[in-house]
Amino acid sequence: MKNITITVDVEEDCPPVLTSTRGMEEGLPELLDLFKKEGIRATFFVTGMMAEQYPDLIDRIPGEGHELGCHGYTHARFDRMEKEEARLALKQAGKVLRQFERKLVSFRAPNLQFPKSYLGLLEEENFLYDSSIASYKPPFLRSKVKSKIIRIPATITSSFIRLPPGLFIPLIKHWESPVIFVHPWEFVDMSNTPIRLDCRFNTGEKALNNLKILIRALKAQHYIFLTLQERAKLEKYQ
Repeated sequence: MKNITITVDVEEDCPPVLTSTRGMEEGLPELLDLFKKEGIRATFFVTGMMAEQYPDLIDRIPGEGHELGCHGYTHARFDRMEKEEARLALKQAGKVLRQFERKLVSFRAPNLQFPKSYLGLLEEENFLYDSSIASYKPPFLRSKVKSKIIRIPATITSSFIRLPPGLFIPLIKHWESPVIFVHPWEFVDMSNTPIRLDCRFNTGEKALNNLKILIRALKAQHYIFLTLQERAKLEKYQ
């Protein structure tokens, strides 16, 4: 079965460089509308802080059939926290997000940085799946089960989707069961913002059109669009 998992890291605009939330106000509705029009489901990893600030938007995620996952409370990096601080951050985020989705089982740490020694904290908070690793970074990890936590790596970095479709679509088709991720702020025009190049090139309408082209190309090849939870369950039974 050819499948792909689209994930969205829901946070401020290109943190920690910016604290603005244009992505929440402009980009996230565009993404939700696109997925609804194309009839596909995705997984949205949301910070607790964004859920508190934009409850109506976050309520759309499970309401429209998507999976709601956890992206921490703020966008602070867990690898820079003491263990007790990390425990409190997970507990605080879970308390907020479970107001929108009681069965909150998927987690991704900001910056894809989560110490192995903290995996037990995810178990304490009843998470089952973690996508805080990247197969495009050394040591090029594949999916693996760590204790009770099934770890599903992200396949490519988000800015890859903003390259010309003729470049990234063949490569995505080359990967088995790819997991891609994007951010709401990428679908807002950031070209005139004084931030690093990878946070501003081909953002806005170009990025949204690229994602639409990708979705339609994969649908034409009979790909199934899975949530991270669904993708992890396949891993569990392989």
